[in-house]
Amino acid sequence: MSALTKAKGFKKSKTGTYLSIGTTAFGAVGVVKQVRKARVEHDTLQLIDAVVSAAAIATGLALLLRELKRLGDDDVLLG
Repeated sequence: MSALTKAKGFKKSKTGTYLSIGTTAFGAVGVVKQVRKARVEHDTLQLIDAVVSAAAIATGLALLLRELKRLGDDDVLLG
């Protein structure tokens, strides 16, 4: 198996999924900052945007966790 083929399969590996979970969770930091700013400024529209973004992050994490569960022992990079 060539290195390029392994690299293409990285996203479907456990390691790639963990990396995706980490970057998605890191996006939650920006949402928390956005919520705080919206509350201080009493900006309802910005607060709604932050809540929708938080819902998207939660959904993304749920999908990634489901993918991680499906991968199980069928890791692309291990074999």
